[in-house]
Amino acid sequence: MREPTFLVLAALAGGQKHGYAIIQEVEALSGGHTVLRPGSLYTTLDRLAHEGYIEAAGEEVVEGRLRRYYRLSTQGTRLLAAESERRVTVSTEALHRLRIAGSLT
Repeated sequence: MREPTFLVLAALAGGQKHGYAIIQEVEALSGGHTVLRPGSLYTTLDRLAHEGYIEAAGEEVVEGRLRRYYRLSTQGTRLLAAESERRVTVSTEALHRLRIAGSLT
């Protein structure tokens, strides 16, 4: 799974969000390393919705603009949990190998 996809799913783990809030959360989660542009975000959201990992959670008009909300689906929650576990396992193994190699003290 690519990092932006993982971060979008992680951003939705705390509950439903609209597009701009997802962009802000992704940037915060990544420590500023990943900054999504709206076009990239909505392409990702459309793909994740099509694959059944997220779903629409409502809409509202704010200052004349439509704000659409998204949330994780049950399938998306499972995918995020599995990917999170995989990343922890890989990170733990990498740290272990670095210690054995003497790169970390």
